Amino acid sequence: MNIPSFLAADPFQEVVFGASLYFPPIFKAFALGLVLWLVIHHVLREKIYAGDIWHPVLMDLALFVLAVSVSQWILVKW
Repeated sequence: MNIPSFLAADPFQEVVFGASLYFPPIFKAFALGLVLWLVIHHVLREKIYAGDIWHPVLMDLALFVLAVSVSQWILVKW
């Protein structure tokens, strides 16, 4: 009995498709942290780039790391 090609399931193909749907927790924290950072950055943008801070890009990076850390904490506690 011949099985039509669209009904024959390839196990490797299913694993690859399943892995593409799985979002690891660090990705969720990264995505939530990015949204949180965008809000914080929008609020503090003028103050950061006014010249009072020595290196605004490092300040942005530090805020982003803090936002991802806070979002990871939120995801763990929730």
